[in-house]
Amino acid sequence: MAGLGVEKLEKLMPEIVATASKVDIAPHVRDGYIMMFNYLPITFGEKFIPYVGPIIPCILKALADENEFVRDTALRAGQRIISMYAETAIALLLPQLEQGLFDDLWRIRFSSVQLLGDLLFHISGVTGKMTTETASEDDNFGTAQSNKAIIHALGVERRNRVLAGLYMGRSDTQLVVRQASLHVWKIVVSNTPRTLREILPTLFGLLLGFLASTCADKRTIAARTLGDLVRKLGEKILPEIIPILEEGLRSEKSDKRQGVCIGLSEIMKSTSRDAVLCFSEPLVPTVRKALCDPLEEVREAAAKTFEQLHSTIGYQALEDILPFLLKQLDDKETSEFALDGLKQVMAVKSRVVLPYLVPKLISPPVNTRVLAFLSTVAGDALTRHLGIILPAMMSALKEKLGTGEEQQEMANCQAVILSVEDEAGQRIIIEDLLEATRSPEVGLRQAAAVILNIYCSKTRADYTAHLRNLVSGLIQLFNDTNSVVLNESWDALNAITKKLDAGNQLALIEDLHRDIRMVGNEATGENVPGFCIPKKGVTSILPVLREGVLTGSSEQKEEAAKALGLVIKLTSADALKPSVVSITGPLIRILGDRFSWNVKVALLETLSLLLAKVGIALKPFLPQLQTTFTKALQDPNRVVRLKAADALGKLITIHAKVDPLFTELLNGIRTSEDSGVRDTMLQALRFVTQGAGAKVDAAVRKNITTVLLGMLGHDEDATRTASAGCLGELCAFLTEEELSHVLHNHLLADVSGIDWMVRHGRSLALSVAVNVAPGRVCAPKYFNSVHEMIFSNATADRIPIAISGIRGMGFLMKHHIEANAGNLPPKLSNLFIKCLQNPSSDIKLVAEKMIWWANKKPLPPLDPQTAKPILKALLDNTKDKNTSVRAYSDQAIVNLLKMREGEEVLQSISKILDVASLELLNESCRRSLKKLASQADSVEQIDDTILT
Repeated sequence: MAGLGVEKLEKLMPEIVATASKVDIAPHVRDGYIMMFNYLPITFGEKFIPYVGPIIPCILKALADENEFVRDTALRAGQRIISMYAETAIALLLPQLEQGLFDDLWRIRFSSVQLLGDLLFHISGVTGKMTTETASEDDNFGTAQSNKAIIHALGVERRNRVLAGLYMGRSDTQLVVRQASLHVWKIVVSNTPRTLREILPTLFGLLLGFLASTCADKRTIAARTLGDLVRKLGEKILPEIIPILEEGLRSEKSDKRQGVCIGLSEIMKSTSRDAVLCFSEPLVPTVRKALCDPLEEVREAAAKTFEQLHSTIGYQALEDILPFLLKQLDDKETSEFALDGLKQVMAVKSRVVLPYLVPKLISPPVNTRVLAFLSTVAGDALTRHLGIILPAMMSALKEKLGTGEEQQEMANCQAVILSVEDEAGQRIIIEDLLEATRSPEVGLRQAAAVILNIYCSKTRADYTAHLRNLVSGLIQLFNDTNSVVLNESWDALNAITKKLDAGNQLALIEDLHRDIRMVGNEATGENVPGFCIPKKGVTSILPVLREGVLTGSSEQKEEAAKALGLVIKLTSADALKPSVVSITGPLIRILGDRFSWNVKVALLETLSLLLAKVGIALKPFLPQLQTTFTKALQDPNRVVRLKAADALGKLITIHAKVDPLFTELLNGIRTSEDSGVRDTMLQALRFVTQGAGAKVDAAVRKNITTVLLGMLGHDEDATRTASAGCLGELCAFLTEEELSHVLHNHLLADVSGIDWMVRHGRSLALSVAVNVAPGRVCAPKYFNSVHEMIFSNATADRIPIAISGIRGMGFLMKHHIEANAGNLPPKLSNLFIKCLQNPSSDIKLVAEKMIWWANKKPLPPLDPQTAKPILKALLDNTKDKNTSVRAYSDQAIVNLLKMREGEEVLQSISKILDVASLELLNESCRRSLKKLASQADSVEQIDDTILT
């Protein structure tokens, strides 16, 4: 190219410079082009000076290349230009190197320092190859002579700018830049403090430019340099620095304001406490202003300045700045910025700021808005103050419930509680809120339930450790009288059960059953309000119980089924209907598998309860349920069979075509060889007759009647009893002709010469018939015969027949009390008195039980004259040696005198009693009757033909 001449150089140089500047060409190609800048100056000499300016950016760019060989070539090219054109090309070279010193890319800053060093060494006539490693970074090797040479070559202003750039390089974010800058500084500067004072105005101009930079590295470099300046020149330069910074904070450039905050932090790091206190008057307003700056980045930087201020002067910083920020919250223009300023301060100093702020924020009126903002950055420090924050939040929410501000208040509460994720904080939240839900004050209960629901629904924290407490506390709220508390606690429980995995669901079943039992006992009506919320029902706990039924161990299956049964009892039919499919499916599925008898019993009981509650809603399951129940009638376990019989009795009511089921049961009774299975099938037949006797076809009914009549004298007591009970039940549904035939030819037929077992069976059937269909069996045409037969049975020699007769008398007594307003046929009351005086305890006992049963609520009281002799006989039995006789005589007296309904009957009978009986009555009242009257009446099954 030298041979071709300068003209060729002029043509080719723009292309060479352009290609060397490209980043998308291969590194070795770029390296080749840069290498030309090493050799062209040698061959062209002075003629190359016009191209020095354009190629310097190329070389600097290449010095930042990621490939080391390109960087080496570029460095050699730069050094070549400096060695050849240092004196002649300063005006061209220096501006480029100065720019390079402040470039965003650290490699360019590093290379610029190296080249600038070479230039300064060249000008001052020293070598840069000596070592500058000494104990202190402020040791200098420069001379006054070299200083003069640099001023002469560059001029004072440029020299100041170059040295300021080098000095800032000493605080660079990159170690290699710091080392290179320090090396050059030490060699060319003779006295660091003096030189700094000389270049201070220039340096500050550059620093503020850096503090205002969008480049984070530049801002950091400037901040560090500021701190270094204060350390080097002492605190006496603060009066010069602070006004410049204050002025910077008034700048419209947000970056500059942010830089000022960073600078202030660095100055305070390098300044003693006393010096900061001296300048706190101008410093504090600066920090305050920065914390309320409209720009978030400035506020963030100001928070770090506050942190440094607090570290230096302690509590005074809180007193000087935080009250001002709180005051700014009331100003509409600055409130948003001040709030974020507080948040930024919290983010860096929460452990110090919170104890100061919390008491101020929770004093009425509670400022939940600020609490919400601060809690997001408070971290674990918030936990220490939850004990006082939670009551304040509940109090604030209580005031806003039902107003237009309710949603905002709830959002603030949500922000506070969801920011707590540590174990201790969780425990405080859950325990304190559950405690508040038990408050007698309804507003507080509402607020606590709302916050608890928010927490359970939305927290990401794992509260498994508190699961039992939570579930138990929430279920106890299901009896609350307030609809807000009910709905919120239901939603909270629903949120919990939705999140549970199978393991946690199964672990919860036992406690859940206990809690349901407890809430059932405490319910004021039949139902628990929390289970009867429209469109919600029992779905909040259903997933847990379903999981227990489907996948639990045998014990868990039984527990879950019992709990489910209890839930069904405590829930209204309407509330249950939406969940019928979810409940019934798993129960049928598990009943079909081979599980222990107690699991089957629990499942059958639950299905029976469900049928009784929402019968018709189970119509889609009718075939599966019938198959399941009839199969369970063949089960080896007696309790399972009895429960299946009971369930069939409930199922039959939703059946449209009942004959096949009656026929199936009848065939089972005929063919069964196992007496236990036969007896429970007879019971099932009785229950289905009870529920659908009127729907049975005449032919089927005739077959049933024939079979049952044939079994009245059966050898086995249980079979005889069950068939008699079934026949008695059927009497309510027989046609007049069929009933007449059964009564005249069997139940009322002459007993002379027949086997006692047949008589016993007939006696049992007649008693049951009087109980279930007194209007038909005691009709005028049968009246005398029925009474005579029952009296005859009651006085029979055989105790079983006598007992069944006395039961019949009890059923007659109830019928007469209902039909004749408390009057009894004299023969019936006289026979009762005889039975009460019978030497046999069994006879006395059954007579007392029947009097107790026949006088239960809500029947009218017996006529006082009729009741008087019966009462006297009962009072005599209160002195009987048999404890059961004594106990049942007390029960009978309480019902006879209607003592659970008041003392009216007692008073009226007391007036006509003789002195001895009255004394006995008063003594019994004192001893036991009043206490018994205050308790609920027993629900004992009186009909002994029903198998248990």
